Amino acid sequence: MLAVALADRGLDAVVWEARGDDPAHPRALGGHPPSIDLFDRPGPADDLLADAVRIRKGIARSGTRTVGVVPFDRASSRWPFVAAVPQDRTEAVLRTGLAARRDDALRRGVRFVGLEQRDEDVVVRGVDDEGPVVVAARFVVGADGTRSAVRAALGVDTRDRDLPDRYVMGDFADTTGHGPDAVIHLERTGVVESFPLPAGRRRVVVHAGSAHGPSAPVSADDVARLVSDRTGSPVDPATSTMSSAFGVRRRLATRTVVGRVVLIGDAAHEISPIGGQGMNLGWLDGHALETVIAAAVKRRGGRVLDPTTFARFEAGRARAAARAARRAGWNAALGRPVGGGAGRARDRVRGAVRRAPSRHGLASVCAMRWA
Repeated sequence: MLAVALADRGLDAVVWEARGDDPAHPRALGGHPPSIDLFDRPGPADDLLADAVRIRKGIARSGTRTVGVVPFDRASSRWPFVAAVPQDRTEAVLRTGLAARRDDALRRGVRFVGLEQRDEDVVVRGVDDEGPVVVAARFVVGADGTRSAVRAALGVDTRDRDLPDRYVMGDFADTTGHGPDAVIHLERTGVVESFPLPAGRRRVVVHAGSAHGPSAPVSADDVARLVSDRTGSPVDPATSTMSSAFGVRRRLATRTVVGRVVLIGDAAHEISPIGGQGMNLGWLDGHALETVIAAAVKRRGGRVLDPTTFARFEAGRARAAARAARRAGWNAALGRPVGGGAGRARDRVRGAVRRAPSRHGLASVCAMRWA
């Protein structure tokens, strides 16, 4: 997305992608209103929304009771919904938009191996099937994920916190009758989150207890059984197209700007994947960085670096990441198993924060209006 935005400003942006192919089963799926705005550039946004389920409200249930409804119709006047569309589709829209601006801007199969910062540029080294690749750039952006090689090359440390929560999830045929609504089952044995997907499917995410260390493999039968046990709604494991298990880690880079190199997305901040916050936060990082880079290039072609502008960007995105991390921690705490009086108290709290007018503010937060 950042490369598309820079290309629209007449700047030469090249993307190195180490993977030759896209992931078979992308996990992220929610496009929040501020992010949908960004897709007007490569798309327009209609290209993305044509394949999306428009989630206009989230329903919180406990047992057979509805304990709250969170509407998304006031989170944005233009996009009064969260768009449920798999990450591979969003990436396809971006690739098409980038190719329309420069057909060789995306270079697949190039793996980053190192960099050297100089006074007026950065020398970036990579390798592909044909051997070494070396280029010089005014600025380098590391958007290479949680195990960022760019971050490692910069020697940037991270502050890590592993939460005890473990989740399993799967995609199944949708037989719930919930239509385009997201439904959160707040049960005493743990939360079950249910989101509509395109093509008549539904994704379920289930709190599976607490553990430390890597998550054990999970089958579609495991996920279906947990969902049925907690919600009473049958799930047919034979219709599954994906099942996986994951833990939750909070990882924040101690620095995201080092000279002419900037970290964004998961390379800068890893938070819970639930709700698509991490993916949307990364897109908004890129949007904020676009104006900084464009302004820097206007000053003598980017040869002279203004650290103050980049420092403001770094501080602003650090605050946004901290807010998203707090939301993720709050969501994780509400989804844990509880019993007895604690469970009843939690139900009352959940109901209170989801009643008007609080629920409209909560919807704006969930939809990342202030990210």
